[in-house]
Amino acid sequence: MINTEISVMGLKKGFKDKEVLRNVNLSVAQGSIYALLGSNGAGKTTTVRILTTQLAPDAGKIKIGGFDLQSQPERIRQIISVTGQFSAVDEPLTGRENLRLMAKMRHLSDPEKSAEKLLREFHLTEAGDRRVSAYSGGMKRRLDIAMSILGNPQLLFLDEPTTGLDPQSRRSMWNMVRKLKESGITIFLTTQYLEEAEELADRIAILDQGEIIAEGTVAELKGQVHRETAEFIFADKETVEKAKLLVRQNKMIRISEKESGFFQEKDGRYGFGVFTGGEKDKLAEIFHHLYENRIHICDFREVKPSLEDVFLEMICEKEKK
Repeated sequence: MINTEISVMGLKKGFKDKEVLRNVNLSVAQGSIYALLGSNGAGKTTTVRILTTQLAPDAGKIKIGGFDLQSQPERIRQIISVTGQFSAVDEPLTGRENLRLMAKMRHLSDPEKSAEKLLREFHLTEAGDRRVSAYSGGMKRRLDIAMSILGNPQLLFLDEPTTGLDPQSRRSMWNMVRKLKESGITIFLTTQYLEEAEELADRIAILDQGEIIAEGTVAELKGQVHRETAEFIFADKETVEKAKLLVRQNKMIRISEKESGFFQEKDGRYGFGVFTGGEKDKLAEIFHHLYENRIHICDFREVKPSLEDVFLEMICEKEKK
């Protein structure tokens, strides 16, 4: 099996007076989906352009598939493929013609057979003889990725592949990415969508203003943020206010800012949230005081931090430094 691991140490890149990437370090395991998450302008596309040999780094040691980026770029190009932010399909041609042309450019033995196979696998058979200009955004992206995997690349770079797609097309694309991973392809994905990274990636790196500010599995990243929230549900507004007053008077725990005042449940019940930071003794104390004061709790649930909580907290912590 071809080595498709990625190792990046000390990557730096600047344009004129602007430093775009600052000492970026990351490692991608073979056969995994690695997501580089960041807002627009964070440096995601610059990173992809460097790793795909389209742009030279200013500094850093980079190995892809065991090959050195600086001295062996041709060897790297033989094992990778890339789908950029913007579709590279030829719109005046049909889907089949696009695939057949790409297969010929890659010197495949049977371009027609290769095109037919990918049209079927990417659910484009019925649209195969229509001009791509008539395709939806999701269909164009599927065709774009199909063209990228002609010739069986072992490492696929997907640079924001679902930008501009509707929710249904985005989820369809996610299923496609999962199937590519199942086929053994290593995938380096950049995205600005938190849900997308959480759904697909084995590991995630958060890039902010050219720096990796956090990296790990979804569980590891969430474990770095102590924003666990507990929600207490009561029968009416009056009971909610009594409970909130009791919590505040005893200074047991901070009322969640997100749930300022009270919130109303669908069934007409009311409640409030508190930040627990995962401190079970604090929760036990709240339960004890509410019980002693005969305040009845209708329901209770713990809410773990989301990837969005992680993203926002990491950026806030960085800005404080």
